[in-house]
Formats: sequence, C-alpha cells, structure tokens
Amino acid sequence: MAALVRLQDVSKRFPNGTLALDRLTMTIEAGSFVSLLGPSGCGKSTALRIIAGLVRPSGGRVDWPGLPEAAAFGGHPELGFVFQEPTLMPWATAAANVSLPLRVAGIRGAEADRRVAEALAMVGLEGFARAFPRELSGGMKMRVSIARALVTRPKLLLLDEPFAALDEITRFRLNNDLLDLWRRLCWTVVFVTHSVFESVYLSNRILVMSGRPGRIAADVPIAVPYPRDDGFRVSDDYADLCRVVSNRLHQAIAA
Repeated sequence: MAALVRLQDVSKRFPNGTLALDRLTMTIEAGSFVSLLGPSGCGKSTALRIIAGLVRPSGGRVDWPGLPEAAAFGGHPELGFVFQEPTLMPWATAAANVSLPLRVAGIRGAEADRRVAEALAMVGLEGFARAFPRELSGGMKMRVSIARALVTRPKLLLLDEPFAALDEITRFRLNNDLLDLWRRLCWTVVFVTHSVFESVYLSNRILVMSGRPGRIAADVPIAVPYPRDDGFRVSDDYADLCRVVSNRLHQAIAA
C-alpha cells in the first residue's frame, strides 16, 4: 500500500522541558488501521496531534505523499479527529454539534443538512438529531463525536483513546461499529490506545511505543482477516496475538 502520511525523525519538547517524542519515525499506509500502543505519558497523543497539525514538532518533519500538500501548520483538510472526551457543545443538539466543521468550512443549507443526516446515520443515530448531549448516554455522545469527524468525509481518521471511559459492553459495540465503517468507507485510521486487547482486535498493524521520550519500539502486523467479530475475541489466534503484543509492550517499557 502507498504511504498516506509519514513522520520522519519527529521530536517534541514542551516549554517546561519535557521531551515527549525523540526522533519518532513512522509511515501510515493508505487504507490501513494502525494502533499506537504504549504506556500513559509515552507521547501517543502528542504524535496524533502532530499529524493533525494541532501541535508543532520541535524537530523532524511530517510529509503527506498520499494527499495534497498540507498547510505548514493548522492541520490537513482531509482528516478528522476524535478526542478522548466527546467535547460536545451542551447547548446544541446532536445535529448542530455534528454540523460545526461544515459551518467552519462555509458549507450550509441543504447540503449541510444532508451531510449531517448522513453522518448521524453512519453511527446509528438517525432518530437523535434533535437530542441534546444531556439526553444521550456516554456511548451515544461518542457516536456524535465520531459523526462530527466524519461529516467532512475525511480520508484519514485520527482517534485519541475515544472509548477509554466507556463500559466494556459499549466499548465492544463501538469497536465493531468502527471496524464496519472503516471497511465500508475505505478510509485510513490511526487509533491511540493503551489497551493491548483493543489494539489487537481492531488493527491490521500495531506500533508499540517506548516510555517517554516516545519512539517506535516494535511494529507488529496483525494478519487476521476481516470482518472480525466476538468469536475472534475468544479465539486462540486472538489470545496468541495478545501475548505477543503484550510481550513487545513490556520490552518497550523496560528498555
């Protein structure tokens, strides 16, 4: 597969002196589902924000061989970002929250309404366009957040531990829904998590990061065909892969 985005020797030192990333190099291929796996504080979220253009690297470069040239800073127009918290406007309906990126882009009227309805349908919220965040469960709020990221029809979707605060049943359901959307819409996904089990279930490739300052310590392919379902979660293949990835993670932390 062709490279969509490439980080080359990227470092990030914050004003307080903390070195979050040190010469991190990775290539994200078009159409792949890649998880960044590592301990808390290893720079996973920082790497994601650098890809998104939300954080400036202190060194190195971000190249976009698979997309039109991105702005030097401020993000690429063909990506969507889902944060760990839904970050919804509490005074606005689900539809109004989803439409925010379109309003920023100057897309309004019937075209915006059509795209919002389409995005809500993608995440299974067809009947909740007029609901306010206070009327939604945690999983439904996260679905609205994902719909907001999808409404611009991005080629690259970045997700920063979006299901970490959810109960296990809701998390499993959203894992399945996310995989279904990825397969149907043929986008590229970079998914930040600290869960070995989630990364193995979702990904076709896992980049294991070392402790701070973050580097790529291992690149683990997950050569299990899709679609994946709850039967995969209890299979021997899944257990074996979780052991392999867990060992790589422990080695990275120890190093």
